[in-house]
Amino acid sequence: KEILEKYHDLFTLQWEGIIGNIRVPSQAEWEQLLTNCSAFLFYGMERLMSQTLLNRLVAMNIPKCHLMIILDLVRSKQSYQRITNSDIHKSCLHIAIERPKETAMLLSLTGVRCIIANQWYTTLQENAERLEILFENLLSVGRTTGQTVRILQK
Repeated sequence: KEILEKYHDLFTLQWEGIIGNIRVPSQAEWEQLLTNCSAFLFYGMERLMSQTLLNRLVAMNIPKCHLMIILDLVRSKQSYQRITNSDIHKSCLHIAIERPKETAMLLSLTGVRCIIANQWYTTLQENAERLEILFENLLSVGRTTGQTVRILQK
């Protein structure tokens, strides 16, 4: 929340979204946010694709979304329990499609033009540091996504 407030005025006056610790977004809210955004940020626990209905997502058309930043793959005892209970009802193929590379491919096929995402599990602190670096370089300095990702890799 602090990072969003810090960069609010640099990019847009229309930061719009849902803070998940208040409540979990409904499928309709996910769809509305995704179809109406030019950039989308997911900062949360476990896998992004475990938060939404996969069959609805693959049917979506999201060409207005120029950039999607996915800072997920954070695990806590509670999130692990929730995802484990959810995964029991999914096929192995469905779970495999929720992995980072497959998520990027699916989002690309729906029309998202650029995707920055974690590839492996991390901590909330590390994701907060990544978000700060992303916003600093993309919004304050004005670097391209490629330049910014290169800085993250270092």
